Amino acid sequence: MEPVSGKTVRWISSTGVLLALTLVIQMLALPQFFTGPLVNAFLLLAAVTAGVTSGVVIGLLTPWIAFMRGILPAPLGPLIPFIMIGNAALVIVFSLIRRRRGSLFLSGIAVAVAAVAKYLILSNAVIWVVEVPPPVAQVMQIPQLITALVGGAIAIALETVLLRSGYLQESRR
Repeated sequence: MEPVSGKTVRWISSTGVLLALTLVIQMLALPQFFTGPLVNAFLLLAAVTAGVTSGVVIGLLTPWIAFMRGILPAPLGPLIPFIMIGNAALVIVFSLIRRRRGSLFLSGIAVAVAAVAKYLILSNAVIWVVEVPPPVAQVMQIPQLITALVGGAIAIALETVLLRSGYLQESRR
């Protein structure tokens, strides 16, 4: 058996800690306008600190775990695959546009485009694919755009703090 590399251990531990923090936020059962931005922030922070795969993994796991734990209401069940795709799109689009750290302008553009991508996936899902009650459809539209934008701003702020504290280095991805 091959020994596990330090990079693998760091990825697993970072992903695990950020997944746990995201689940704690969800379990607090706060209103969507608190929970949504924080979940989105942790998805992007995972991408920034541990890599795009970490953010995608957390984005794929959290909707299922939230549903199984009763945090995600039953009417949202049919939307889980689209929430997963939206989360993955948020992380991937953000990471593709923002290639390096330190550029607040590029980070802001990356957050905006990634938030729109997530919004388009979720809003089109409730318009064209999944039939849900109107209040559920409304929650999957403009509020998703807003929570993704706010979450992105939180992630950028947290990244700045981590860079200044020395936890992150400019060259790490």
